[in-house]
Amino acid sequence: MAALRGSARRGWVRCPQPAALAAAAAVAVCAFYYLGGGGETFSSATRRLRATPPAPAGPGPRGLHLLFMFTKAERSPALRDKAQAALRSLLRHGRLGAADVLHLHLVTEGASRDIGLGLLRDLLRGAAFRHQVIVHDVNELTEKLFPIVEAMQRHFSAGSGTYYSDSIFFLSVAMHRIMPKEITRIIQVDLDLKYKTNIRDLFDEFDNFPEGAVVGIAREMQPVYRHTFWQYRRENPQTKVGEPPPDGLPGFNSGVLLLNLEAMRQSKLYNQLLEPTMVQKLTEKYHFKGHLGDQDFFTMVGMEHPELFHVLDCTWNRQLCTWWRDHGYSDVFDQYFQCEGEVKIYHGNCNTPIPED
Repeated sequence: MAALRGSARRGWVRCPQPAALAAAAAVAVCAFYYLGGGGETFSSATRRLRATPPAPAGPGPRGLHLLFMFTKAERSPALRDKAQAALRSLLRHGRLGAADVLHLHLVTEGASRDIGLGLLRDLLRGAAFRHQVIVHDVNELTEKLFPIVEAMQRHFSAGSGTYYSDSIFFLSVAMHRIMPKEITRIIQVDLDLKYKTNIRDLFDEFDNFPEGAVVGIAREMQPVYRHTFWQYRRENPQTKVGEPPPDGLPGFNSGVLLLNLEAMRQSKLYNQLLEPTMVQKLTEKYHFKGHLGDQDFFTMVGMEHPELFHVLDCTWNRQLCTWWRDHGYSDVFDQYFQCEGEVKIYHGNCNTPIPED
């Protein structure tokens, strides 16, 4: 995405004074970059990545890439409030290494761009670590995504058609084909989150990926897919598909996604599963028709190839929505919803309030 068509223009830079650096070594340069319209075919943000010498091996400095979407914010005060709360909690608990850089990738458009940049500018002013914000235009991304994900949209999108604008909801599925190769790992998150721990600890989860895994993701904590796979379950009464944990396969929730982009690029199996013929084959096998975009794709693929996924502990994506408890599944709901352990990230999905501190 840093390889978007568009020039990279520096928005603003805030630098602590040398004396402050001596007093607080964790405080460092705050650089913002805006990727807007123009005629270039390769952004200067990507050129900066390629010009940066590789980090030494071992537990040394590293770039941490975090991506979130922020669209139609001018029409949604609720979204603006959620974004502010999420980012504030992230920054409150964020403790990075002295030489680490948190790269915040903002996927946005139109008026939302200015709102998002203003929000980040205010929140990041006192951040105690180096950071960079890179803005990606939704329309630019959609242009690149549509040819890759068009075939799967009809299976995993709301409604009966394939809409060009829906492609952005499949960004995580094909991000390895859009991001520059210099970015090898990235985390994509929803904005209805509340962080209770250091974001750097979530990046450490990449080190726990088993061989062959390309995506880190937590289980869905409602019987969503018990419902969606109803026909397959009826035809296969002994299946684990749609069953609750720990032994069942309840599907995934994409509110917190760890994407090992390098592994995704290298995985012949994963890239085969993106092909229209493979998507069609699996949707027919499982009688699958969803409406949750990338989450549906990862869930269906996970039923067939669980080895492609590192399952995050539920505490990394403690979902709070209880909609399905009141819509036909009260008898089994708690088997999906229970989560033991200290919560690291709350997820207020379906507009569920998040507990106060």
